[in-house]
Amino acid sequence: MIAQPPKSEIAAEFQPLYAQVKSLMVQRIGSGQWLPGEMIPNEFQLAAEFNVSQGTVRKALIALEADKLIVRRQGRGTYVARHTRQQTLFQFFRMVGLDGLTVTPVSKPLSHKQQPATRDQAKWLGINPGEMLHAIIRVRYFGNDPAIFERIFVPMSLMPDLMIKPGHDMIDEMYVIYQERYRITIAHASEKLAAVGAARDEARHLKIEQHFPLLETTRIARDVNGRIIELRISHYKTTDYRYATEVT
Repeated sequence: MIAQPPKSEIAAEFQPLYAQVKSLMVQRIGSGQWLPGEMIPNEFQLAAEFNVSQGTVRKALIALEADKLIVRRQGRGTYVARHTRQQTLFQFFRMVGLDGLTVTPVSKPLSHKQQPATRDQAKWLGINPGEMLHAIIRVRYFGNDPAIFERIFVPMSLMPDLMIKPGHDMIDEMYVIYQERYRITIAHASEKLAAVGAARDEARHLKIEQHFPLLETTRIARDVNGRIIELRISHYKTTDYRYATEVT
């Protein structure tokens, strides 16, 4: 049987044993007990700690790797996954050129303000209306072509001192910043898509006519524990690019 941690840490009894072990390891990542880039104990040590077989631990680690929460390096050990710019783009960025090849954006912040959450924003983020948010507006370029207009909202309670400087190219992706500065690892994101016409701000910054057809995505990003971290509303100019995804 699995070792008995505090009751609040034990997953539901109906879960398979490997899933319970996985849940405990996810909690360690989410709490910062295991830090990004840090090597975790080996299978033998984890099996002894949780009082389960190495096979059970191995199955839990395979599941964590599939969720991109750990990285297993042959002959070197297993590490908590660290968000890098390239890894984040590969996992969460869906735009490609008309030839199907990946395109890499450069992000230019336009503004960063603190503002109270509207009812709609609060509903998406699972918070109360009026709670303070970081509100970031940026444009993402492919070369010299402004292609994506984004509004990003993050509860200030999660990152009180977050600061994004307008007018400077962003070297790191937002998810890299969340992890490195605040130990918040984005593990999952869900999106809803819609076809919309460009409003005045989108038209001005994307250098298109007002009402020009755009792809709108509304994304909710969650950390390893399922907590909502970010609301992101993006408007894509798809004249020369496509939003690509796989359905399995």
